[in-house]
Amino acid sequence: MRRPIIAGNWKMNNTKQQTKELLTDLIPLVADAEAEVVICVPYTSLWQAGDMIRGTNIKLGAENVHWADKGAFTGEISADMLLEQGVEYVVIGHSERRQYFGETDQTVNARVKTALAKGLKPIICVGETLEEREGGKVEEVLVRQTTEALKDVDKDALDKLVIAYEPVWAIGTGKTATAQDANDTIAIIRDTVAKLYCEKCAQEKLRIQYGGSMNPKNAKELMAMPQIDGGLIGGASLKAADFSQVVKYNG
Repeated sequence: MRRPIIAGNWKMNNTKQQTKELLTDLIPLVADAEAEVVICVPYTSLWQAGDMIRGTNIKLGAENVHWADKGAFTGEISADMLLEQGVEYVVIGHSERRQYFGETDQTVNARVKTALAKGLKPIICVGETLEEREGGKVEEVLVRQTTEALKDVDKDALDKLVIAYEPVWAIGTGKTATAQDANDTIAIIRDTVAKLYCEKCAQEKLRIQYGGSMNPKNAKELMAMPQIDGGLIGGASLKAADFSQVVKYNG
């Protein structure tokens, strides 16, 4: 049985004080959650968030990690630095990183391998643009991104990582795939992993989230789908009431 996982991706939001206020409200609201709950916060909020959630059921995540241990990589952060802050999960390959910061399938793979080697749990993002979707290239894009992200990753690591399907056209737009479309598309990802490793690995070990504007209005319908194991939540994760409602639908 794949345990649902709900991860909030705060993106470039929340100061230290705002982090404190949000988590003060959120912690009691998700205390009895059956789903695994993760918050992926900006680097500047890692210490504050980690300190506040210590001893709770909420796990700490970061929004990116570099593949090198150290060096001349201005603005980047290493796995060891994240581990020192108590980070357990890390988002890798988000569409915004691909679109704005030159992330490629190859750099995603490098980050994934380093994260796993260091004991971090990657949340690997894959998804098509509107142009690719309208051009009938959804399967081609997802197979390529999934295959490249998992290159040289051992099958024993599949239960230590999460894949998030985030259709780029649905990120921050308020648009979302229908529940059935999301389910069918995620099935492509799971089938790809089954071919790369084995059917049992893909069905029993791998958790795949939906990350296209999941919110309290659509979470229940999306989570009723057999292929969807949770959500990577953007805007709704910035409001304690909204995020906790999504968590409850995923329990």
